[in-house]
Amino acid sequence: MSDTQIEITPEQKWEKATIANNFIFYKVMRHNPDVCKELLEILLEFKIDHIEMKQEEEIEIDYGKKGIRLDVYAFGSTKAFNLEMQASDTDELPERARYYQSALDLDDLNSGTDYKELKTSYIIFICVPDIFGKGLGKYTFENTCIENSEIKLNDRAYKYFFIAKNYDKILNEEQKAFLRLVTSNESTSLFADKLSQLVDNAKQNTQWRKQFMDFQHYMSQSFREGKEEKAIEDAINFLKEGDPPEKISRCIGLPLEKVLELKQQILVEV
Repeated sequence: MSDTQIEITPEQKWEKATIANNFIFYKVMRHNPDVCKELLEILLEFKIDHIEMKQEEEIEIDYGKKGIRLDVYAFGSTKAFNLEMQASDTDELPERARYYQSALDLDDLNSGTDYKELKTSYIIFICVPDIFGKGLGKYTFENTCIENSEIKLNDRAYKYFFIAKNYDKILNEEQKAFLRLVTSNESTSLFADKLSQLVDNAKQNTQWRKQFMDFQHYMSQSFREGKEEKAIEDAINFLKEGDPPEKISRCIGLPLEKVLELKQQILVEV
């Protein structure tokens, strides 16, 4: 590891965490419904009668399950919201937005709601990078007719992607101040001041700190397992091509013993 690639420990990550950290963002929003409601009103630019948070806390660390959801799920009398902070481009946010959309609708239908009575849904991602690369501060999507874009499907399903790095492209000053806080931790509004204080308070919570450490351990373990699975897959492919185990071990980084073990498995299968 080079001098410029110093690994940051979970403790250092916790100390440096801002509202742009998805764990901190989730905790602040999940446990301060009034602040979450205010943020939704700022982002969506309309008043919301009230919101209620989903009852259970979806932050349990379970090594037997894939992934941990840190999205904020709230609902009002006629509207449902899914809100998430995304610090990096994972190249699957559109698909995740599709999943969240179906989850909101399924939750509504499970309560016996008729299709026409489905809540108007708002899927909102606050992204630090510009995942679409077109330089906009906000990308809004709704279903329209390809042949005639003036025709809307009117299924009342909306998806928003706010881009923090492009905050200067936003005309709404409250939105701009929030996105500036996300990208630079610079507070320029009363609401941003409030969020900054809540972040400081959250970082004093010892239980949340422990959850964060567990979460970091979970993510690190998942990453290591993913790298090892990929290395094993590559080694098997190279072995089938006839490359020598010593060369494969050196190039991929797997122990020679593991490569030899894989070679024996391939011979047995053949």
